Amino acid sequence: MKRLCLIALVALAACKEEVAEAPDPVDLTPDALSYFCQMNIAEHGGPKGQIHLEGYPAPLFFAQVRDMVAYLKSPERDADITAIYVSDMGVAPSWRSPGISNWIAADGATFVVGADVAGGMGAREVVPFADPVAAEAFINDYGGSALPLSDIPDTEVLGPVDLGLILETPA
Repeated sequence: MKRLCLIALVALAACKEEVAEAPDPVDLTPDALSYFCQMNIAEHGGPKGQIHLEGYPAPLFFAQVRDMVAYLKSPERDADITAIYVSDMGVAPSWRSPGISNWIAADGATFVVGADVAGGMGAREVVPFADPVAAEAFINDYGGSALPLSDIPDTEVLGPVDLGLILETPA
């Protein structure tokens, strides 16, 4: 009986999946294209996102964090997600130039949702911050509320976008 338990334990350990280490974020290059529209990301201001998929050598880039969150909420994906990064707008040089290497893990970020600001593609943006205090300062200037990634409502990222709304572009 002890041998049978030992064999079962060894077999179970052999079947256990290896947990892959999350890949590091990739610096944004001038050639990076946004996943949905295939437009050059560098031509659009506001925060960016990148999603790493299992088995893919390069991440999917998003010109707007709103679009990245919409992708996450979509049931139609090509592979399992291994890492998600967003621009830390608390240390971004400016809204127009959000930085190329100031990536933070999305699951630890504070997101400002519902602010009166337009992202890179003109829709209301979901704005990420590493520091909750920086997020609160942004809310004082542009409105909205602070949420973790898991609590961003579908209504903020899915459905039609009224591009006729006049939204601010932060400095």
